[in-house]
Amino acid sequence: LKVPQGGYFPLLIGLAIFTLLTTWSRGRQLMRERMAESSMPMEVFIKSAASSAQRVPGTAIFMASTSAGVPSALLHNIKHNRILHERIIILTVEIGDVPFVDEANRAECKSLGEGFYRVILRYGFLEETDVPAALSKVDLCGPPFNMMLTSFFLSRQTLIASKIPGMAIWREKTFAWMLRNAANAMEFFRLPSNRVVELGSQVEI
Repeated sequence: LKVPQGGYFPLLIGLAIFTLLTTWSRGRQLMRERMAESSMPMEVFIKSAASSAQRVPGTAIFMASTSAGVPSALLHNIKHNRILHERIIILTVEIGDVPFVDEANRAECKSLGEGFYRVILRYGFLEETDVPAALSKVDLCGPPFNMMLTSFFLSRQTLIASKIPGMAIWREKTFAWMLRNAANAMEFFRLPSNRVVELGSQVEI
């Protein structure tokens, strides 16, 4: 009975928030699927890149949203710069469904050979994601991390709305706007600004 007398207003607000949340969730899913289509197995990449690229001193950390495949920033780096650092870290940060993660379970490291390592850092949803602080305690991936000799490579995707089945065009454009205004990964992970390199790519969803 109250809907005609103004009750429609909170319903409209709720509908708008619901639309934004579902658009963000669906857009992220589609973006991961499109990027996975152009990715390659890590083992294949290591065999081809380790023998063809020039190795340079230092450590390169490539942020990856999933713990499988080759990050797009790594592919673009080898394509344009044709170099690899002595130590390559593929880093994935996982936010769990628990408020806090025990320090003993914070980091997981796996050697992939040829100076490549895959590292997973786990945080609770109430913890601050301070990546440099967590890496300073990791001693499973070779020598200790020196931030002055470490470079962080981030992927920055520019979304292009397309007619590929997935979402309506207006929702794709809404998601692209939300992604442009999302929190900066460098600030979220507390990365040193003078050690970050961003490599862009275009993704159609």
